[in-house]
Amino acid sequence: MVFSSRIAGSERYCIDLANRQAALGHEVHVAGMSRSPLAAALSPGVTFHGFGRILRGMLLRRLVARLEPEICHGHLSAACKALGRLPARFHTVATLHVGYKPRQHARIGGLICVNGTQGGRLQGYRGLASTIPNWLPEFRPAAPATGLREKLGLRAGTFLIGAVGRLHPSKGMDVLISAFRATAPADAALVILGEGPQRAELEALGAGDPRIHLPGYCAEVHECLRELDLFVSPSREESFGLAIVEAMGAGLPIIATAAEGPAEFLRNQPVVLVEPGSVAALGAELSAAGGNFRAGALRPRAYDLSTFDPAARVGNVMEFYRRVIELPQPVATQSWITATTAA
Repeated sequence: MVFSSRIAGSERYCIDLANRQAALGHEVHVAGMSRSPLAAALSPGVTFHGFGRILRGMLLRRLVARLEPEICHGHLSAACKALGRLPARFHTVATLHVGYKPRQHARIGGLICVNGTQGGRLQGYRGLASTIPNWLPEFRPAAPATGLREKLGLRAGTFLIGAVGRLHPSKGMDVLISAFRATAPADAALVILGEGPQRAELEALGAGDPRIHLPGYCAEVHECLRELDLFVSPSREESFGLAIVEAMGAGLPIIATAAEGPAEFLRNQPVVLVEPGSVAALGAELSAAGGNFRAGALRPRAYDLSTFDPAARVGNVMEFYRRVIELPQPVATQSWITATTAA
């Protein structure tokens, strides 16, 4: 279950998981918003059910009662709230794409943490919990007819810095714009792919700087990443950061903040980590990267992607389902928590 109108990192995780589960021979249904782009991204082996906002909870309960699934897996707030309202006989799991919120997650039978720190923040939770990192999904839309640099009207040799994420204060795009304006050379450009409530604030912060581009939501993230010279993740808060893993898959040099998730899974990777929220620290690293670019020393990187192996992580999820299904009693009556980390 994932009730979203656009496909971002959490939705891509859900799509890839559903498609891989269907490829393994399981019967998979995805409940989402009517006219959601998720439907087109799912494989033919996955059945999509679209709901409007009116009476969605009731219609969803009817669907679950008709299907009688072995497990119900929720992603993001609206779906997790709906899971908590299902009758106790249904086994439920949620992935903590953001963080644990008792009102959304307390009544769910199993929680998948995407980093190790989340497991220590489940105070009062009485179900099962396991840390299973996200993986590199195979969500690959058709390549756009026009490349990113051409769309932005950039000259050959422009140092192109990019970020991907929701335009929300937690993602720190304001920090990136401030750092870029303070340190980037005249022949550099910044593109931030994404949409969100902070757009007007970010446009004002850019103050008409022609080097700064906010083209909006991008479905072809993988293709756009290939045209960048440097990827930046400026998040103040980040449980995982799927765009970082995709940038690693593209071999891009990366500057990321040492937020909760990235600080954990980037520990032994050749990336630059900076303090979250620090314009000065990020600006210094952007300046250094610009100097390396002009000297021809900013080159593709080789990353260890074994932690993000899709087959292994989906196997971890399926094993966690089995453990949740075998719980002897509803989560509301349990008084213990088991936290494990997937190998």
